[in-house]
Amino acid sequence: MREFVRPLALVVALGAGVSGVGSISALFVPSAMAQNKPPADAPAQPAMKQIALTQKQIDGVLASAKEMNALSDKLPENAAPDPKVTAQFEAVAKKNGFAGYDEYGLVVDNIGLVMAGFDPATKKYVGPDAVIKAQITRLQADTKMPAKDKQQTLADLNEALKHLPPAIENQGNIDIVSKNYDQLIEVMGDEDE
Repeated sequence: MREFVRPLALVVALGAGVSGVGSISALFVPSAMAQNKPPADAPAQPAMKQIALTQKQIDGVLASAKEMNALSDKLPENAAPDPKVTAQFEAVAKKNGFAGYDEYGLVVDNIGLVMAGFDPATKKYVGPDAVIKAQITRLQADTKMPAKDKQQTLADLNEALKHLPPAIENQGNIDIVSKNYDQLIEVMGDEDE
């Protein structure tokens, strides 16, 4: 079973590890990805399966968020999968209309893919490249961040621009996420707000 997903910023999802910079879109990503940048020689990850999202799936994610986050918060970092905890994640997913945790994760991944392209200021979909470029601009104007951190964060953001998520195959997903944007941001969290 893959690790539970945690709310983090887009660039963290891309493996860049950025924090303390103005808000971009929050999304759930596997916690292992957030903590461990893959080595440069690591094999390419298989493409994420994109699905057409439904309102029922969005409602299920919204309804399960509090319990999923509570379970995730109890997990020690880099812990080996515990069958007891795995069963709890499965039960919460099933209780909220999913076939299991894998389906829940697929839905959350698809929501996250769309959320990565939302401008948090306008709440409009602009694409992940535009979101990262806007964050670079805000960071360059930031006079409070220590120079060393700023330099590393800029490097991470520029690296993230080279590894953008795939284009959204199901354009209707943008509309459904937009319709539910405020609720999704609320339950998925946004560490910079």
